[in-house]
Amino acid sequence: MSRKPGRTSQPLDDVSKAIIEQLQQDGRRSYAAIGKVVGLSEAAVRQRVQRLIESGVMQVVAVTDPLELGFARQAMVGVKVTGPLEPVADKIAEIDEVDYVVVTAGSFDLLVEIVCESDEHLLELISGQIRTVEGVAATETFMYLSLRKQTYSWGVR
Repeated sequence: MSRKPGRTSQPLDDVSKAIIEQLQQDGRRSYAAIGKVVGLSEAAVRQRVQRLIESGVMQVVAVTDPLELGFARQAMVGVKVTGPLEPVADKIAEIDEVDYVVVTAGSFDLLVEIVCESDEHLLELISGQIRTVEGVAATETFMYLSLRKQTYSWGVR
């Protein structure tokens, strides 16, 4: 999910927050079941969810385990950039195997998560694609050995 630069967000009301929390717990929860919890009709929940999706506040997706789908390697790549960060981040985000790009403060300018089929595929992505992007000065790769926790239910504020 990407956040558009310059997007002004409207504060969410308590009902929208409650709907989001319900879907964070179970993305397949029915609109009728959510409606009972938040005090709206099924149709009203459906409309709210559609508005939340269209506004970019949330998306409803299937979260998968890449290893179970034939991807042998996941890695986080720290990227150091010379010059403006945003064009480099946007160019790297266009790479199909990249599923997460964030501009950071600290040792790296960008953190990039990638999912690959093999170590050879990982090498090609880093050497043949990421490092060839204009403005990339250096990379450091952190290969995932074991996923211990991944959650998307951080609630709403």
